[in-house]
Amino acid sequence: MTGWVAEALATLQADGRMRALRPVDPVDAVTVRLDGRRLKLFSSNDYLGLSSHPEVRTAASSAAAQVGMGPRGAALVCGHTTEHAALERELAALKGVESALLFPTGFQANLAVLGALGGPDATFFSDALNHASIIDGCRLGRPRQVQVYRHRDTADLARRLAACGTPRKVVVSDSVFSMEGRAAPLADLADLAEEHDATLVVDEAHATLVRGPAGAGLAAEVGVGDRVHFQVGTLSKAFGAQGGFVACDAPTRRWLLNVARPYIFTTALPLPVVAAARAALAIATRNDDLREALRINVERMGLALGVGPRDGSPIFPVVVGDNTAAVAESGRLLEAGFHVPAIRPPTVPEGTARLRIALSAAHAAADIEALAAAL
Repeated sequence: MTGWVAEALATLQADGRMRALRPVDPVDAVTVRLDGRRLKLFSSNDYLGLSSHPEVRTAASSAAAQVGMGPRGAALVCGHTTEHAALERELAALKGVESALLFPTGFQANLAVLGALGGPDATFFSDALNHASIIDGCRLGRPRQVQVYRHRDTADLARRLAACGTPRKVVVSDSVFSMEGRAAPLADLADLAEEHDATLVVDEAHATLVRGPAGAGLAAEVGVGDRVHFQVGTLSKAFGAQGGFVACDAPTRRWLLNVARPYIFTTALPLPVVAAARAALAIATRNDDLREALRINVERMGLALGVGPRDGSPIFPVVVGDNTAAVAESGRLLEAGFHVPAIRPPTVPEGTARLRIALSAAHAAADIEALAAAL
C-alpha cells in the first residue's frame, strides 16, 4: 500500500501541489505567531474580526465554565439545547424566514440539503466555480444528472433549464465565490428558478453578516431572500465561530431534520461555540460599524493595488498562474511578515494558482498599506 502512496506524493510534489500543515499561535483576529515570528493574517475568513471580540470571548468562556461542552450527542438524541434553538431562531430572523437548522459545519449543511434534494427524478444545475461542498453535495444526492453551467452565465443556465425534462430541477450557487470574490447574479437565478419551477439553493457563506441589511446576506441585499428556497450559511467566517446552518420555511426544516443524513448522524455543536455564535450575531446586527470598517478596508486595498471596484467583497485574488511560482510568492510574503497562502488546483482551475488575500475589519490601515507595498 505504501508504494502507491509514495508515488501519489511524488506526483503532487512534481506538480507543485504538495500541501503541509504549519501550526500557528493566535494573537488576535489578524495576528499570529509562526516559528516565533509575528505575522499579519491576510488569509482568514474572519471578515469582521469577531473571533477575538471581548463579548464573543466572554460568551464562550462563560458557557464552558457553566456547562462544559454541553450534551455530547446528535441533535435528535440529546445534543439540541435551548441555546441551539435560540440561535436557530435568531438566524431565521436574520434571513427573514420561518426557521433555520444548525449543522456542525457549512460543508455538512450543503451535503445535507443537496443529498436530500437528489434522486433519479432530479437534475442539478451547478455554477462551474461552486465550492467543493456543493460539488460533493451534488454527488451525494445521486441525481439523474449534474449539469455544470458556465460561471455566472445565466444564458447558459437558461438554455440548460429549458432543455431539461426531469420532474425536479435544482439550481445551486455560491452567492459570493470564495476564490475570486465576485457575486452571483442572484436576481437572475431567482427569475430562472421561478420560470422553470426549480428549487433554488444559495450558499451565503461569504456574504452572511458582510452583505445586506444588518448582514442578512446578498440575497437580502438584492431583494430575493424570500425567493431562495434554501439559504445555506456558515458560522466559521464572518461569525468568527464554527458551524453551519440552513435557513428555510418551517415544513422544509422538519423534512430536513428527518431525512438529511449529515444532520441525523452527527454530533451537535458544542455549547460554548453556540454561545459564541449568538454573541457574534448580536454584535454584527445591532449596528453597521464593523461592516463599514470592512468596507473602508476593501476600498483602501483596492486603491493600494490599483484594481477596480470590488463590489464590496473582502476577497482579493492575485492570480499568478503557475503552481510553483504561487508558492514562491507566498513564501516571499511570509518572509516579509504576511500570511497569504498560495491557492492551487484543484481548489482553483488549472493555470490559475493565486494568492488569496482576505481582509478583515480588524486590519489597520498600516497593515494594508504594508502588504500592498510588499506585493
